[in-house]
Amino acid sequence: MCKHERRIANWCSLLNSLDSQILSIKEIDSLQSKKEHPSEKLNLHSRNKHRGRYPLQELCVTLPALQEFVHLNAFGDTSIDFANPKAVMMLNSALLKHYYHIDYWQIPDGYLCPPIPGRADYLHYMADLLGKVNKGKAPIGVQIKCLDIGVGANCIYPIIGEAEYGWSFVGSDIDPIALSAAEAIIMNNETLKDKLALRLQTHTQDIFKGIIKPNERFDISICNPPFHASMAEANAGTLRKLSNLKQQRVSKVKLNFGGQSLELCCKGGEAQFVKTMILQSKAYASSCLWFSTLVSKSEHLESIYHTLEKVGVATVKTIPMSTGNKISRIVAWTFLNKEQQKSWGSAWK
Repeated sequence: MCKHERRIANWCSLLNSLDSQILSIKEIDSLQSKKEHPSEKLNLHSRNKHRGRYPLQELCVTLPALQEFVHLNAFGDTSIDFANPKAVMMLNSALLKHYYHIDYWQIPDGYLCPPIPGRADYLHYMADLLGKVNKGKAPIGVQIKCLDIGVGANCIYPIIGEAEYGWSFVGSDIDPIALSAAEAIIMNNETLKDKLALRLQTHTQDIFKGIIKPNERFDISICNPPFHASMAEANAGTLRKLSNLKQQRVSKVKLNFGGQSLELCCKGGEAQFVKTMILQSKAYASSCLWFSTLVSKSEHLESIYHTLEKVGVATVKTIPMSTGNKISRIVAWTFLNKEQQKSWGSAWK
């Protein structure tokens, strides 16, 4: 080998060595950037069935149609594309079948397809609240009656509440199409028949009037209020969420969890809706043990507490919740004093 050839060979060897080092650095960067998934989501309620990672292989056995949407992500983990509405819909169907024995779950295109872990958390925390007048134990059985304000087409709260605690529900909504879809879910699942009654609210300015019947009593009322004041505001929030999911700027709105305008927004947004609910709840002070609502935005709490003080509630509870990167809270209130609450709970026995 001549001197010139040896020089070329040395350069090739050096380049191969550098290329190998670069590859190793890339592998290390990949490992360092890989998300560490905790074995248990400690931010969820201790009774929440979704504290671990979704068991996608088991879910695909439960609902084989899910398999089409399962893939390996950039880190080599089995996952679905949470920015894909069809994938999210199929995942929810599998979760509801696997954990809550729901064989039929279909909602109209574009209607809200909510994340299940957070909905389950809300009910578990409300069960704890009821447990305070039940010797510290979450009460179970059909005698526990829950009012779901804005039950929607998906029936998520009644499905979870019936499966976990055997509670009965009344679900109200202002959307006839949503209630029609909810009725189909009830009729196609034996576990929900005679456990969930649906009522149409024909006066959109009312929340309890026309829904709670004379002498009817509810142990809790729950609500996932419209968060936004307009669809423009809702779409802006969706773009931020999708950009975070895809780790790149998204300019086209595609609601991965769905949602009609009636489900996502109302005049005055979350703050006004909750204020109206509180003001109207006073007329039904003795009809419900605990009224409650989710509150997405912490900046609304001050005005909410002011309204609660204005109507003269006896007790207010604020329960923090966290699902993934989303932080929210439940605000619950009662007009009954301690003795009245205790007497109410004694009727469950």
